[in-house]
Amino acid sequence: MSTTSLPTPDHAAELRSAMLAAGFTADGLLDLLGAPAYAALARSETVPALRATRGGGEGPLATLVRLFLLQQPVPYVHAASAMPVEAALADGWLRREGDEAHATVDVRPYGGPGGEDWFIVSDLGCAVGGAGGIGSREEGVVLGVGGASTTLAGITVRTPVGSALDLGTGSGIQALHATRHATRVTATDVNPRALGFTRLTLALSGAPEAELLTGSLYEPVGEATYDLIVSNPPFVISPGARLTYRDGGMGGDDLCRTLVQEAGERLNPGGYAQFLGNWQHVEGEDWHDRLRSWVPRGCDAWIVQRDVQDVTQYAELWLRDAGDHRTDPAEYARRYEDWLDEFDARKTRSVGFGWITLRRTDAAEPSIVVEEWPHTVEQPLGEAVLAHFARQDYLREHDDAALLEAHFTLVEEVVQEQVGPPGAEDPEHVVLRQNRGMRRATKVDTVGAGFAGVCDGSLSAGRILDAIAQLMQEDPVVLRDRTPEAIRLLVEQGFLEPVARPGQ
Repeated sequence: MSTTSLPTPDHAAELRSAMLAAGFTADGLLDLLGAPAYAALARSETVPALRATRGGGEGPLATLVRLFLLQQPVPYVHAASAMPVEAALADGWLRREGDEAHATVDVRPYGGPGGEDWFIVSDLGCAVGGAGGIGSREEGVVLGVGGASTTLAGITVRTPVGSALDLGTGSGIQALHATRHATRVTATDVNPRALGFTRLTLALSGAPEAELLTGSLYEPVGEATYDLIVSNPPFVISPGARLTYRDGGMGGDDLCRTLVQEAGERLNPGGYAQFLGNWQHVEGEDWHDRLRSWVPRGCDAWIVQRDVQDVTQYAELWLRDAGDHRTDPAEYARRYEDWLDEFDARKTRSVGFGWITLRRTDAAEPSIVVEEWPHTVEQPLGEAVLAHFARQDYLREHDDAALLEAHFTLVEEVVQEQVGPPGAEDPEHVVLRQNRGMRRATKVDTVGAGFAGVCDGSLSAGRILDAIAQLMQEDPVVLRDRTPEAIRLLVEQGFLEPVARPGQ
């Protein structure tokens, strides 16, 4: 793994043309390698891809795969047939040793959301982490595509904006996505090498250039404000903060807290800030309250905890990431003790991971939703994020009386499941389940199931409840009084959709 000088983008357009001509794209890789070997690459397992390219080593695509993805030397004549080799050598993408060519950086084809053929450039061997981690102890190393990167890209709101900030850009994945819908993109990183890789990623992908600034957190951008802020920060909670690419250099979860708390004043009205992060579960403290305290004034927030690990699992994960499990057993044990000492000192019993989205609203009563949802979701979720905040606006503007006057439709992909013993006349409970987006499921009672099933936009909520009350021989006034809370929950979670009426 190298942290030497980086290539220059002087001939990136020529190199890009050669890669596309050879089929060195996400689709081309799948065709060449086959699904199993292609999937193995995402787990940092290269043996299947090496086997798949062994027989076709003289073809341009196989040559590029072995050079830039598998970091294998190839005969110089093969490299010359696959790309403008003299330009690649002059710019530093390749180095020559006798009759062999070697890649100096990792280049990974990456399919954009609109079918774009993009390339992510990173340090050798650092395209992804994988189960065994990248095994690097070099502080300045820059990673490429990983699960966290693609997760953040998938949840990001993609409406056209004037300005976007990618804070802690790494190899430039989020900045690359932002160039599709932002007029001006700024990317920052505390590691100058990361900005160099971002420049290469944008150039090799044929994307517009971005403003590249060196520094920590919001310091490089001064007082500038943005319509969109995204960050996959170095959020790992660790003792010593020895690895720049993952450890934020602050104690505990202070980096993530600071990143969120200071975002509000950096957002334009209506702007979004979206982060991945870790947070401590501290003894005697509700983690929901901890995260609510991070939300800056004037912002709505939607915070979703996707996973929780106890401190031993967490320590083991990141010790493996740095390759510490391959060191002397006594040294490994010492580092493990350091992690547990750090957590004990902070009374941390587990660590949560998830997504944080802020929206600048300056509303008198901001909406702050903090929830746990570890289940499978359907990416991309950018539209679901927009819909969530639109629903919060609607509910904030409609009291219970207004809800009963409103008309709703059941969202199309929702299905109903009835759970109970086989042959029973009535189910024990009814579950409404979404098949898209967050793929939520929620239990409802008989009234809730009946209400949702009738919602087609033709009758107001109150009229539907009156009809249900008559069928169930209940007092309609009592039913109207106790049901708005359930309606509000079904709207908030995206099961019911308000229908605009003429004149509204």
